[in-house]
Amino acid sequence: MSEAPPLGVFGGTFDPVHVGHLRLAEEAREALQLGRVRWIPAGQPWHRAAPQTSPAHRLAMVEAAVASNEAFEVDGREVASGRPSYTVDTLTALRAELGDALPLVLILGTDAFSLLHTWHRWRELFALAHIGLATRAGQAVDAAALDPALAAELAARGGRDAQALRERPSGAIVRFDMTPLAVSATDIRARLARGERCRYLLPDEVFEYIRLNRLY
Repeated sequence: MSEAPPLGVFGGTFDPVHVGHLRLAEEAREALQLGRVRWIPAGQPWHRAAPQTSPAHRLAMVEAAVASNEAFEVDGREVASGRPSYTVDTLTALRAELGDALPLVLILGTDAFSLLHTWHRWRELFALAHIGLATRAGQAVDAAALDPALAAELAARGGRDAQALRERPSGAIVRFDMTPLAVSATDIRARLARGERCRYLLPDEVFEYIRLNRLY
């Protein structure tokens, strides 16, 4: 049993970071009883098309977005590396820095989780961290729609509550409810390209950064 609260790890391209990201991180923190949430913007994501804006701009936008929340922190290691970002490598580095005892919780939505079996060395993730799986309130994950190997991991590791995250440093899959918000970075980029301000879709600090740097 860990005396320290688990640390949430929240990665993504954040192109741009928006209120949906912020709400997801906050609900994960509350539901999973996390001490803090560490945001890690991807530098060069390997599994999707290149982001529209540079790693440095995306990192700066995340820093602006989370500055007012004392429970959020930003880690720029993937941006600084200049190499493709692999979650297993980032978690391995965090383990080396934070030790083997602190519970780490990788925060994922259902879309990302459903593709977990395609990630680089994905099975090793369970030895490095728990997974906090965000699902719509009252909905279960459709195991039949998952890759069989991933469905087997969910069956073996799922069905637990937040207390399980303190019992050991890694290995569990804990579902939590999230508020469904129809907000996407793709839609926001399109709105910005049309000259819209996107108020209440983006934090004001992020919109101001976008305006000053003429992004999107």
